Amino acid sequence: MHAYRLFAQDLIENIPLRATEMPIPEPGPGQARIRVKVCGVCHTDLHTVEGDIHPPQLPITPGHQVVGIVDALAQPSSHGIKIGTRVGIPWLHSACGECEYCQRGLENLCPNAKFTGFNVDGGYGEMMLADTRYLLTIPERISDEQAAPLLCAGVVGYRALKRAEIEPGERVGLYGFGASAHLMIQVLNYWGCEVAVYTRSAGHQDHARELGAAWAGEAGQNPGMVLDKAVVFAPSGDIAIRALEAVRPGGTVSINAIHMSDIPSFPYATLWGERTLRSVTNATYQDGVEFLALAEQVGLKSTVENY
Repeated sequence: MHAYRLFAQDLIENIPLRATEMPIPEPGPGQARIRVKVCGVCHTDLHTVEGDIHPPQLPITPGHQVVGIVDALAQPSSHGIKIGTRVGIPWLHSACGECEYCQRGLENLCPNAKFTGFNVDGGYGEMMLADTRYLLTIPERISDEQAAPLLCAGVVGYRALKRAEIEPGERVGLYGFGASAHLMIQVLNYWGCEVAVYTRSAGHQDHARELGAAWAGEAGQNPGMVLDKAVVFAPSGDIAIRALEAVRPGGTVSINAIHMSDIPSFPYATLWGERTLRSVTNATYQDGVEFLALAEQVGLKSTVENY
């Protein structure tokens, strides 16, 4: 089978991914072999390829927004997965199931977790192996191309909304407006929230307004409303402080970014008033189940380009 493999981390313009011929993988206990139909390209893939984050071993096949068909099983699955099932493979490949975090339903924090396209080969190939416990069933009404971005940009963005404890009808700020935010604004619209989008790009500001933002501008500008909650998608520690400054007392800011610059020192008064600052670490299996069902209800539309 064909796969695009990373043998040494380098700038993407130096073409570090190498087309490679590999043997077809055989599933072991608890595994399914997936025939890949679509794999989304995530910014975390770029971080992996260029060396911002380091896989435990190379070579590796990146890709963790995978939609495919179950092609083979080592044994009958106890999770309802059968040969021919269309599934999604997210960033979380597996967790130990035994540590205190897994026991609490927080397998995203499991110290022994493995990640797709990072610890194990991902979807930049014709076939791959996946743990049947963490495969997500794709709703029939969501196409392959539309489903792929939901498996990382969507699921992790949804967890960021949960971590911010956003309630229907609240005033919400989104800082940065890329893949994840353009999906989450659709969820917030569905929940009847008033959304302010902060982004430097004039094009992204226009896109935000088209998707229903009540206001769009740059961080530090006044949107004419005090925010109840905010989500930071931009990988800048400075922006987290701007978001804290914009939320009301008792408000919450969640940071969606996986890889971001340090948060600089700031006055305690910015946090005072029972404001809360929270990080987001990956996502749980349940997040994926909930979000895909919500995506079908909302009729989420990803902005995609096929290659």
